[in-house]
Amino acid sequence: MVETSLSGAFGTAKKYFGRYLAVSAGATLSAAATVVAVDHFQKRHQSRKVKFPHLPPMDVQIGDTSTRVYTFGKDLFEQMLEAIHGAKSSIYLESYIWKSDETGRQFKDAVIDAAQRGVEVYLVYDMFANFVVPREFFRFPAGIHVLAYPLFRPKVLTLDLSYTGRDHRKILVVDEEIGFVGGYNIGQTYAEQWRDTHMRITGPGVRELTSSFVTFWNHNRKGSLPHIEVQHTPDWLPRIQAAANAPIRQVYPVRNIYLEAFKRATHHIYLTQAYFIPDAVFLQELLDAAARGVDVRIIVPESSNHVLTDWLSRGQYSKMLRGGITIWLYKNAMVHAKTGTVDGEWTTIGTANIDRLSLQGNYEINMSIYDRDLAATMEEVFEVDLSNCRKLELEEWENRPLTNKFGEYLLAPLSPLL
Repeated sequence: MVETSLSGAFGTAKKYFGRYLAVSAGATLSAAATVVAVDHFQKRHQSRKVKFPHLPPMDVQIGDTSTRVYTFGKDLFEQMLEAIHGAKSSIYLESYIWKSDETGRQFKDAVIDAAQRGVEVYLVYDMFANFVVPREFFRFPAGIHVLAYPLFRPKVLTLDLSYTGRDHRKILVVDEEIGFVGGYNIGQTYAEQWRDTHMRITGPGVRELTSSFVTFWNHNRKGSLPHIEVQHTPDWLPRIQAAANAPIRQVYPVRNIYLEAFKRATHHIYLTQAYFIPDAVFLQELLDAAARGVDVRIIVPESSNHVLTDWLSRGQYSKMLRGGITIWLYKNAMVHAKTGTVDGEWTTIGTANIDRLSLQGNYEINMSIYDRDLAATMEEVFEVDLSNCRKLELEEWENRPLTNKFGEYLLAPLSPLL
């Protein structure tokens, strides 16, 4: 009798728990759909003209390596195209998004012209990110090697998370002598309407980008795509290194370079992030830094191009503000940079956002550089960006509408997915 009663009670509890999960999931998905729909309607009526402060390209010498920082897409694209037009032996170009607009066509024409001059051209793009781009845009003449990172990988069905990531990287290497890396995708919108950060590298440091591109290509190529001979780095450059996430090998160093820098911070941490949804450990390191007196400032978009990300990020704001972290909302334009500086010593510029997709899912690459001059340059960039921000105060945030608080609560279960 007792066993029967216990069995019945367990069955009833299991039934109600299942219903609870179903209702919770339904509420979360309904909230997500509502947020996306409202955002889409509002943005249909917004002006596309944007203005934001930015600096001209800035040069920093790091030993034998030269770097240049870009904060305006038009400046960057002009010099990327100049490098492609001057290519003599090889072009390695990898872009998460490559639009088929005027800017995208300029890049396509440039690599075709280079191939016709006898330059070996290797191209990588992500099929998911470019799903709306006409397929014919990615048809290139014979002799140009094109790796389309697959839209779907069958091993996802086995729940192998190492096959769920996208190729979110943005790399250009010309003649293994000039390299570019950062947050900019290729397209007209990114040329003038988005605030992003990219850097050019020449000298010994460019080998970091060359090696990263070649390794990705050789691990993911199929069919008739050729193998690229690995160029071994003759000198170890501890001050300039590329942290390259490789989900297929379950290697995620980008997260670690941030965490190690935060642990060492004694004075300040400045972060600029397009999408900021830190995991519990990542957020705790920032809170611990703030608790020991470190000035922790984070710039995020006031309104990004992914509204769900905004809502999920906001779910962390109360804890951050109460813990002494200051949040700066970038106004009137999309800030897409993925950068950070710590104590005027360490800098990272790259492709990874601070969210699960970037730090534990996608192929990403961030440069990790120890140099005071570069850190000073990036802090100058940060100050200019702050001039286009408003500081979010704790009192303002605590008094936000109850409907917003409830929406953040409903959407919170999606955080581990983004």
